[in-house]
Amino acid sequence: MANTVQHPSTTDIQDTEMYRYYMELKARWKKLAHMDSDIFFLTKSPMSVKDVLQSLVDDGMVDTERVGTSNYYWAFPSKALHARKRKLNDLEKQIAEGEQKKTALELAVKKAKMGRQDTTIDSILNLQDNRAALLKELQELREQRNLIKAEVEKYKECDPDVVEEIRQSNKTAKEAANRWTDNVFAIKSWAKRKFAFEESKIDKTFGIPEDFDYID
Repeated sequence: MANTVQHPSTTDIQDTEMYRYYMELKARWKKLAHMDSDIFFLTKSPMSVKDVLQSLVDDGMVDTERVGTSNYYWAFPSKALHARKRKLNDLEKQIAEGEQKKTALELAVKKAKMGRQDTTIDSILNLQDNRAALLKELQELREQRNLIKAEVEKYKECDPDVVEEIRQSNKTAKEAANRWTDNVFAIKSWAKRKFAFEESKIDKTFGIPEDFDYID
């Protein structure tokens, strides 16, 4: 595997221009890596590029392997999609757990307000504070979930299952089109034999284009 590369320190990126360059370089790499599935090869490169690559490797968005004295980096669109799906599933679980906690707290507050003797005012206030904090946490989790869902939707076209579904749909449409093409040719052949029509006249009469043919 590749040698560990230090991330840029806070001091290194305090300068506005350097920080802007750092973020732009990172964004460009992600975009470039997902435009095609080639493997990127680096022998000598500026430390800023290596820092960005290492950051992407740490985030699980780029894979790396050391071969001999060289480092190879690659990233496939589906990897980013699966990473976001895993994150989305984790958030869904956290939200479900949070909802359960909220329900339990609301029940506890309700019982406390009904005047249970073993419950003090302080404990009631504490339950209410916990409920407020939990509601805030749930809201933050929901916002994260919505952001991840939006990202998953963007990468959906890279999902192997979706791609395969599109291929199958295209195959079905192609087969159907060729069946109709076969029917048209059969009718043209019948008309030529039955009425001695010229093929060009049949095409003109029925609006059949000259380049009408099967789909390869």
